[in-house]
Amino acid sequence: MDLSLGFFLEQVTTSPALAVTVLLTLGVILVNGWTDAPNAIATVVGTRSMGVNKAIIMAAVFNFLGVILMTAVNSTVAMTITKMVNFGGNNQQALIALCAALFAIVIWATAAWWFGIPTSESHALIAGISGAAIALQGGLGGINGAEWMKVIYGLIVSTFLGFGMGYGVCWLTGRVCRNMDRRKTRSVFQKAQICGGAAMAFMHGAQDGQKFMGVLILGVVLVNGADTSGQFVLPIWMMILCSIVMGLGTSIGGKKIIKSVGMDMVKMETYQGFAADAAGALCLLCATLFGLPVSTTHTKTIAVMGVGAVKRASAINLGVVKEMVFTWILTFPGCGLIGYVMAKLFMYIF
Repeated sequence: MDLSLGFFLEQVTTSPALAVTVLLTLGVILVNGWTDAPNAIATVVGTRSMGVNKAIIMAAVFNFLGVILMTAVNSTVAMTITKMVNFGGNNQQALIALCAALFAIVIWATAAWWFGIPTSESHALIAGISGAAIALQGGLGGINGAEWMKVIYGLIVSTFLGFGMGYGVCWLTGRVCRNMDRRKTRSVFQKAQICGGAAMAFMHGAQDGQKFMGVLILGVVLVNGADTSGQFVLPIWMMILCSIVMGLGTSIGGKKIIKSVGMDMVKMETYQGFAADAAGALCLLCATLFGLPVSTTHTKTIAVMGVGAVKRASAINLGVVKEMVFTWILTFPGCGLIGYVMAKLFMYIF
């Protein structure tokens, strides 16, 4: 199928439903930039290795690079999102349902940002489009079980691998440096943590940028009545567009979420912040290479908890952790239900 920029613009100008889908997708990417991306730089700010404004600029740049470079190497995450749900049948109704799903995600993400809760845009995206697909198909026939299982695998991998890597990297770093002068190692780990924060921002772009490109591909496929089971080569113009919008969203801010993850949950020193960033980035890299859609928020937060566990269990602020876990658990049924209701409402109205 033709995915050139010229063909895409022609489709957008002739299909109002696709135009709205594209605008909402870009809106979700923008919201993702200011709600999910701050998790990538939370620890580098929390340990005062970088000022918040400089860290936000760094995250915007590396989000951009992550979308461009990683997608060019491996785009399996985008294909997983495209094939996860069945929007087949009436193409007009399918596009309306997809619009409803994206609208539900914006509502969910904006509410979470307002309260400073680091919710997962990835989980909201998956839940929203799944709820809309169920509404469209009138049952679980709207879900591709084989592809959806990758979400479950991603949850398991990001939880155990993120915690294990956070604990392991922090413990190993502490053992290696235990006899060194802390005043001398601090400056080294400050620089290392800046690199770790950049790596986290890069992998956030690689993971989440691909997910939203998968939604854009789905919209184009639906408006042309094509089969979503095929393989698609993501065009460069789409990578650049998603990168710019995500970078813009990141530059807007996200200071509430930075405070929740980087300052309130675990009090960390620079070497511990480095361990959390390195663990989170490595976990995201593994998931991306295997095509598993995982949450940057979930992965980074779990890695931070692993680092905190090295100190002692009481070092973790369980009140903040409970709030985050409750939000994660609520995201799938909550955003899925909103997507379902919105899809039914949009199809009735339009």
